Formats: sequence, structure tokens, C-alpha cells
Amino acid sequence: MPRFDGFVPGRYQIDAFGAGGFRFAEMSHRGSILALPSGIRIWPVTSFGEITIESLQPVLDEAEEIDFLLIGTGQDISFVPGEWRERFREAGITIEGMATGAAARTYNVLVGEDRRVAAALIAVE
Repeated sequence: MPRFDGFVPGRYQIDAFGAGGFRFAEMSHRGSILALPSGIRIWPVTSFGEITIESLQPVLDEAEEIDFLLIGTGQDISFVPGEWRERFREAGITIEGMATGAAARTYNVLVGEDRRVAAALIAVE
């Protein structure tokens, strides 16, 4: 399976997750990812505590194409801060945090329904 080199254009469902990474578009990647309307890219975040508005800027850059952002918070659910919710609401995006597995599955369902969704997924073991 080819390795992911940082960005793959296009919209893809997540084929698998775990073991510290993800499979999608017939590729694999160890580490976290952002799945956006423009494509899937490496996201240099390893824990919920590392997420900042700046790390989510690529989502805001594509706000005109996104209605929902799912944040896969890792193994456990973490509370999405109010300031993030407000910033994304201003951009027209509803933000929802959930464990990475649930976020990846929900993302796949919404992509399958051709919904305007993005996902920020923290890799889990």
C-alpha cells in the first residue's frame, strides 16, 4: 500500500483507523489527519491538548464548502471549548467533538450522503 506524502486531493472515506494511523484512498498514514473537501492532509496533532484554532485553520480556509466539522478527540471524548464553537459558528460551521472512532464512522456516513463535512482526526492505537 502506498505511503501518504502529506496531501491527497479529492474526497475519500476513511477505510480503517487504529494502530496509530489511518487508511484511505488506497494509502496509509501513521499520525493524525484533516479530511477536507479539497483532500486529506497530514495534521501534526497527537493529542486533544495540542489542538488550536491555528491548527484548524485549513478547515476555516475551506469554510464555504463545509457545514460540519467532526473532531476525533482520540480514545476519549474531550469538551470542545466555547471559543472554538463560536469561531466556527461565525464561519458557518457546526463543530462536534467525539472519540476518533465515532468521528471517523460519522464522517464516512456523511460523506456517503454527500454532506458538506470535514474531519480533524487524532490518530489512536
